[in-house]
Order: sequence, then structure tokens, then C-alpha cells
Amino acid sequence: MCHVSRLFKFAVLMMSVVLVGCASSAARINTWEGSPQEAANPAVLKAPGAIQVKSVNGQNMTTYLIDDLALDYGLLPGKNEVVFTYKTIWAKSGVVENGESKVHTIESEPQVVRFDAEAGTTYQFVYEEPSNRREAESMVDSFSADIVTADGQNVASSTNWDGQSIFRTARTPIPQASGDNGAPAGTTLDQLKSIWADATEEEKRAFLRWAFE
Repeated sequence: MCHVSRLFKFAVLMMSVVLVGCASSAARINTWEGSPQEAANPAVLKAPGAIQVKSVNGQNMTTYLIDDLALDYGLLPGKNEVVFTYKTIWAKSGVVENGESKVHTIESEPQVVRFDAEAGTTYQFVYEEPSNRREAESMVDSFSADIVTADGQNVASSTNWDGQSIFRTARTPIPQASGDNGAPAGTTLDQLKSIWADATEEEKRAFLRWAFE
């Protein structure tokens, strides 16, 4: 039987606690570096679990172990560029062979949307949602999402991403969960993610067996 160190178990267990906390109330990830004056009243972009934000203003965003986390992204007022994919997961029907995935994963090609964010304004993704896997498969190649304000005003629509950012210099994000203490959520989470990344495949499999026992 595989041996999983106590430290590894504790670290990943703590990661799960952090992620569950994020899932229960959408965490906010600020997408700028330092403390610019505009950060006092940022815009917020709400991303549902099906939207996987890859980068904001040329800076890669954190990838979480749980795919369907709803996250809020703090944006500085002014021009913003968001690269993302649309990803849905559908349970397979019938018997699943040993070792075969139990779900169908459908993901769009990267999309980009650029818009001028206004201070204190909340934006969200709006898109056609499929009711079943067949619909998801038929729409994924032509997928596009709109960015709308809380009152329904459409400010931008996404297009296929060509890999060229309008931001020459990426801005390092500072993940921060909104809360009374205002403490950054990224520091501990990044450390835990680093432990997971350094774990061997054998350790990962052993942990997953242990987690679901």
C-alpha cells in the first residue's frame, strides 16, 4: 500500500478546506500589483464555474484543483483584457469501463474579451447555456460570451483568442479573498498548490483513494 506522508495529507486537506471556503462564497482575486490609487474602488467581474479565466491583462491566473469555482475578479478601472474558456462536465450514462473517466468534458477554444471597466461597477458573463451534452457539443465551436453590467447593459462580446495580448507587460495579480480581515488568500493556497505539484503520481493517487474512503 502506498505511503502518504502526514505533511502531504495535512497540506492537501487544508487546501480542500480553503477551496470549499472559496466555493461557498465567491473569492475575489485582484488582478493588479501593489496599491494603485484606482484600487480603492475597483470594478468586479463575476465568473461562474463554467468560465475558466486563463489570464487577465497578460497575467496568467491561478488554476485551482476544483474546476467549477465561481470567482470574482477585481479589475482596475480602464481597459481590461480577459482570456478564458467555457468548460462543462457531463456524466456518462451506462456502464463505465475500469479506468475510464465517468464524465464527458467539453471545453471551448480560448476566447478573449476587452472592455473599459468603470470604477465600482460589477460585470458578469452572459452566454447561452446548453441543457444537455449534445447541445454543449454543437455550440462549443461557435461559443461566445457577452460582458454585461448588473442592469443588463452589454459592454463587450468575446472573440477567438489569437494569443496576442494588448498588454506588453503583464501585471502580477495579488489573490485576495474579500472578508473582514482583508488577508491575502493566495499565499497559503499557493504554498499548498506547490506541495500538490511536487507530489508524485503515486502520492496523488494514494491521496485521492484516502480522500474518498
